[in-house]
Amino acid sequence: MARLAQTAGLTDIQQEILSTVRDFVDKEIIPVATELEHRDEYPQAIVDGLKELGLFGLMIPEEYGGLGESLLTYALCVEEIARGWMSVSGIINTHFIVAYMLKQHGTQEQKDHFLPRMAAGDIRGAFSMSEPGLGSDVSAITSKAVKDGEEYVLNGQKMWLTNGGTSSLVAVLVRSDEGHPEGTAPHKSMTTFLVEKEPGFGEVRPGLTIPGKIDKMGYKGVDTTELIMDGLRIPADRVLGGVTGRGFYQMMDGVEVGRVNVAARGCGVAQRAFELGVQYAQQRHTFGKPIAQHQAIQFKLAEMATKVEAAHAMMVNAARKKDSGERNDLEAGMAKYLASEYCKEVVEDAFRIHGGYGFSKEYEIERLYREAPMLLIGEGTAEIQKMIIGRRLLEEYRFQG
Repeated sequence: MARLAQTAGLTDIQQEILSTVRDFVDKEIIPVATELEHRDEYPQAIVDGLKELGLFGLMIPEEYGGLGESLLTYALCVEEIARGWMSVSGIINTHFIVAYMLKQHGTQEQKDHFLPRMAAGDIRGAFSMSEPGLGSDVSAITSKAVKDGEEYVLNGQKMWLTNGGTSSLVAVLVRSDEGHPEGTAPHKSMTTFLVEKEPGFGEVRPGLTIPGKIDKMGYKGVDTTELIMDGLRIPADRVLGGVTGRGFYQMMDGVEVGRVNVAARGCGVAQRAFELGVQYAQQRHTFGKPIAQHQAIQFKLAEMATKVEAAHAMMVNAARKKDSGERNDLEAGMAKYLASEYCKEVVEDAFRIHGGYGFSKEYEIERLYREAPMLLIGEGTAEIQKMIIGRRLLEEYRFQG
């Protein structure tokens, strides 16, 4: 076991789960990740393996067939999986955000209907807030739901759905003005709908189209898509929680879990970059000795290791805070911001250590170099995190003059 990024106070069960996941990553993900990534191929065999391990039910309560584990256990598993290939952690992240939102906010009927099949991995989740012209401004959502008898009719275009094609359940945030008078704050007139669909591309149910995969610089293998709703009819019992107007709060609760997840991904990618850098530095010789013996490289390794350790500690703290039932938006924002920035820096230093070989597709660091930037923008950009952190700090440290 590596010295860096250890977590104190884990139970025997948590250690056993993590050991199993790490073993799976070393044997089943790392050997094939770069080849699959270069082909932009969905890692079906890896996903089937995660399903067998029960990871799709990791945080789903035992009464619904899940393992009932904590956010900390989940985050540590994500860290291990991202160490192998970040795209795979994206496949389970969106699934978990939807499962978490159902567990926290769903009606009993919704929980009974979806959670057992989500725990088994038979239903795969995706969630959708963003729109083509939206960016981070969630309050400017234009997709709409209009009540029509016992159904709602949804229209609009959504963007950046991770698992948009492979998922069979999408939590979609739209504007729903019924019962909300003119002038209501935008975030109080939003509703989350649970939209069931067939996996695949094209028209996946009447009124719902998934056009195809968006071609990306990195974060390949996992499908990222648009979602187009044109007269999509959804029954009223598929409003998350059964009441309209609560969608913004439900999604933000889910995104807090997502931010801990992105921090964990940053930690995992940074750990792998450090491993690659420290290994290569001991194998590569210049001027008659391994480059690891040059002080310039030792300084890089020292900085990289310190960043890996600091990011891991903040991620663990944010997860434990959420598990304790406390508000964790400040800690999750800090962890996501620090881990994603440090990840980018550690990956770049490992890339520099590799010299010209870092630019070759034969070396794993080339893939990591393209993957790291996604973490700077996923689940809210670094700038958004700093706004959240700043506002929360001013709440906590209000000047009493």
